[in-house]
Amino acid sequence: FLDPFWLFARDNVAFFAISTLCLFRGSACSVFCFSIIHNTSTNALVTAKVRTPHFDLITTNSSLSLSSSVFAASSSVMDSATVAMRASSSSYFSKSPNPISNPNPKPRLYRLNSTFFKHLKCKQTPNHDLNSSSPSPSPSRTPLKPNSRDPSSSFPCWAVTSSPSPTTDQAAFKLQRLISEFQSLAEPVDRVKRLLHYASLLPPFDESLRVTENRVMGCTVQVWLDARMDGDGKLRFAADSDSEITKGFCSCLVWVLDGAAPEEVLSLKTDDLAALNIGLHGRGNSRVNTWHNVLVSMQKRTKAFVAERGGKPPGEPFPSLVITAGGIHAKGSYAEAQARFLSPDELKVQELVNVLREKKIGVVAHFYMDPEVQGVLTAAQKQWPHIHISDSLVMADSAIKMAKAGCQFITVLGVDFMSENVRAILDQAGFAKVGVYRMSNERIGCSLADAANAPAYMDYLGGASMSSPSLHVVYINTSLETKAYAHELVPTITCTSSNVVQTILQAFAQVHNLNVWYGPDSYMGANIVELFRQMTVMTDEEIAEIHPKHNRNSIRSLLPRLHYYQDGTCIVHHLFGHEVVEKINEIYCDAFLTAHLEVPGEMFSLAMEAKRRGMGVVGSTQNILDFITQRVQEALDRNVSDHLQFLLGTESGMVTSIVAEVRKLLGSVKSSSGRAEVNVEIVFPVSSDSVTRTSRSSPLGLNLGQAGEFMNVPVIPGVASGEGCSIHGGCASCPYMKMNSLSSLLKVCHHLPDDKHSLSAYEAGRFSLRTPHGKLIADVGCEPILYMRHFQATKNLPEKLVDHILHPNENGRSISFS
Repeated sequence: FLDPFWLFARDNVAFFAISTLCLFRGSACSVFCFSIIHNTSTNALVTAKVRTPHFDLITTNSSLSLSSSVFAASSSVMDSATVAMRASSSSYFSKSPNPISNPNPKPRLYRLNSTFFKHLKCKQTPNHDLNSSSPSPSPSRTPLKPNSRDPSSSFPCWAVTSSPSPTTDQAAFKLQRLISEFQSLAEPVDRVKRLLHYASLLPPFDESLRVTENRVMGCTVQVWLDARMDGDGKLRFAADSDSEITKGFCSCLVWVLDGAAPEEVLSLKTDDLAALNIGLHGRGNSRVNTWHNVLVSMQKRTKAFVAERGGKPPGEPFPSLVITAGGIHAKGSYAEAQARFLSPDELKVQELVNVLREKKIGVVAHFYMDPEVQGVLTAAQKQWPHIHISDSLVMADSAIKMAKAGCQFITVLGVDFMSENVRAILDQAGFAKVGVYRMSNERIGCSLADAANAPAYMDYLGGASMSSPSLHVVYINTSLETKAYAHELVPTITCTSSNVVQTILQAFAQVHNLNVWYGPDSYMGANIVELFRQMTVMTDEEIAEIHPKHNRNSIRSLLPRLHYYQDGTCIVHHLFGHEVVEKINEIYCDAFLTAHLEVPGEMFSLAMEAKRRGMGVVGSTQNILDFITQRVQEALDRNVSDHLQFLLGTESGMVTSIVAEVRKLLGSVKSSSGRAEVNVEIVFPVSSDSVTRTSRSSPLGLNLGQAGEFMNVPVIPGVASGEGCSIHGGCASCPYMKMNSLSSLLKVCHHLPDDKHSLSAYEAGRFSLRTPHGKLIADVGCEPILYMRHFQATKNLPEKLVDHILHPNENGRSISFS
């Protein structure tokens, strides 16, 4: 800081007395003064008198440069420093444009132009001691507080120079200084000691700021962050933690970013912090996550201040559902509708139970359906066990178990290919007399299944058949015709989002020089390739945790032989667009982020970045459910009041399962005395393109225990544009899945058995068509499914499939279904 610069003028010579006080974190350099004699008539700097020694004088017509290798300062504060100064006299000095000589002049007093101060910039020269080989540097040798007792621990030299514009790189410079310092400490224990020293320098945190709104999410301990923007547009941060090590992290980040411009704060990347390499033995990841999560929170607050300063209205939050031990609190019309369905009509529940029990009907349903149906089924399951909600893979297996238990009918809540699969698997298992019924007399389609039925997909597989050895890995969400026709072109195995990665990795490990052709979902294909690319920079040990037979070399070698179809999309996940991603970055960058493997690249990349810092998961619906419940359990184990926020990056129908599991966890500790309160918020990034809203819906969150007339508000299936989701993208509700209504389920059940054939349009069809090779579609189409079932049970491709891959032109591919 320069305060003040005074100008004394006599005749044509101006005398500048400069008093400079250099302040650093918790310390101050000694005051130093020098005077500059300036000839105002010639605009030349002619001499200088410095009150402290060791200065060399350099003069030019327009500038003065003072340099020193050592600047004497108070030994209690600094041992040595370097100060250099360059100043343009024409830019920084105010003087009369027409000075008049006066035979009896009086001294004139000037204050330097304020531009001088604006254009001063502190520059830091390398601390040569950073590369010291000393194994245990003193913790007091820091950029915040130097060690005054050890001459070798001198504070890094600083320079004050002129700049044509205000500084914009100090935060990055400070971070680099911090990185250099910590990297110079070879032993982890020394880095931790240095961090603890920084913790002692963190200013006290105002107790009134220790509120939930200031908590930093994702940290294993309690961390609070307060932020504000001052009158000059600079960011001011304060932080604290109940952990001394975490407090040290906060101290470093506050030192780097406090007083920085918004662009400096936002330009820092979480990857920049990885080089600090600080962590306790066995806990490095959680410590790195602390750096990242505090920085992300700083950047979130900064974005909000910038928007407010620019007159931009605050972004509308996505609708959400808050789950507590005492109940559910809905926000936004879509989330409120979800919550409404989570409190099912008891009369409908009992009606369904009675008809299922009376007529021995089993129900298999996919996760992705109307939440009202899921709510009723979940409640009915307690009284009638033959109800199962799952991914498409398990639906057929569950149907077989129900048939073995005596169910005479199976109702399928899903799209048509799911009921077709159930029908075919039951037939192959010897339950041809068990009836299988859909929920509509109209086609319940699927955009992915339609893409695979297109001629372009068969052309894609035709090209695959020219490469040998080849394996076609097809998503389970396709029709039996697709599976049958594909299997005759290229050896085929089905997969789900839960097992696709393991299926592909095992295939590459089991068959040398294999080509894998994935389809039809282009989003999942691109995400799988991206996942494998990221695996190439993982350690062999980390890769082995994913698949024991792979390492970096094998992953690199398989990438050129992994292909995916480019033109298949799921209409639900296609709605995820870059605009939603921008909103997530702006408002929810510090929340836990979940993403299904099928989501587009932008959303996938966000979730992968969050996963790297322990704040996200990318996987199947079950993986997402497991991630959420694990984080909730960890919060309960800490016994600290917390608010966990999860962004649901998949079809929103699975919220019912999430709520059921979370409420079970929260309820398990509700009665315990002295327990902290943990709340869980599920956020839906929803697009207005996929929703309908009535004028009666309320924008306010309502407690369901006091919902009253609101329970009758018809909001299906999601949030209207007024709830802040007018941009493209989000977890839209699948329009095909929504055809599986509760009224349709009750209608079908009440009409069974179908003696009057009124439900013929609802029956799942049996396949009688034959493949180009003359085989039944049901027989050939089931083979890829049964191959997958074998893989699920043994974690190996069946030998029959491997033989088919190695000898694709030989006949005799049929396998036993016993």
